[in-house]
Amino acid sequence: MRELFLDALADSAAMIPFLLLIYFLVELFERRFGGGIARVLKKTVKIGPALGAAFGCIPQCGFSVVASALYTRRLITKGTLLAVFLATSDEAIPVILAQPGKGKFVLAVLLTKLIIGLIAGFAIDLLLGSLLRGKESHGHQIADDATHDAGCCNHDLSGTIGKWQWLTHPIIHTSKIFLFIMAVTFALNVLIASVGEENLGRVLLKQHLLQPFLAALIGLIPNCAASVAIAELFLKGGLSYGSAIAGLCSSAGLGGLVLLRENHDSGDTIRILLLLVAISTVAGIAIQLLYG
Repeated sequence: MRELFLDALADSAAMIPFLLLIYFLVELFERRFGGGIARVLKKTVKIGPALGAAFGCIPQCGFSVVASALYTRRLITKGTLLAVFLATSDEAIPVILAQPGKGKFVLAVLLTKLIIGLIAGFAIDLLLGSLLRGKESHGHQIADDATHDAGCCNHDLSGTIGKWQWLTHPIIHTSKIFLFIMAVTFALNVLIASVGEENLGRVLLKQHLLQPFLAALIGLIPNCAASVAIAELFLKGGLSYGSAIAGLCSSAGLGGLVLLRENHDSGDTIRILLLLVAISTVAGIAIQLLYG
């Protein structure tokens, strides 16, 4: 057991420099462009799903929080909101990039989630006829106030900061993800040691059509640990590519939590989350059937 823990610690510690660099770049991007992206989403209603899916691909969960806040004020469509949720990459991209030799999967994951977000977003708006024209200027001001300062994991981006504060959030975020990765890696090491690597796929229902649905349910958990676990399971061979996509599509970070808290129509919130799981599951099963 001690050896398994030390192996997990060593594997996870090797990712720290990569994670720190990635989260510093994310922090820089959010502070420079985050508020502008929120305004673009709000003002371009008809092509909202396309923009939402594109912005969602940027590896952080701040945009899902922004999209939820805008949607609760009915300043973007349901299709745009789901496009952002489905395309949101959250922690998966940094985790994959931090693994030597696994970077080839990043482009495939981003493109797959982008396509799913685009198709689902426009289809939902077309079927529901929900292209909104926005609300009065007072509503727009409320949305600006609520979303301009929301960053990845909903941390505050307002005000000026000192040069050392640029590292505060990247260090905190890297520390959290490091602990998540180490915990998941250790659990997987114990599982593999217990059942054998050749049996891992059977234990985790690999290639079973139920696996994408289970992965989508895991992804729905509003926590960074969900996408970290899904990415790690995929990289270790425990999840098929289709199941990984299902889990990562439903993993919208804290966006779902903000929606639950801020949307006064609880029935609407439940329908959105059910749609998110359904679309993610169907997409995962389709990929699994097509590519195995």
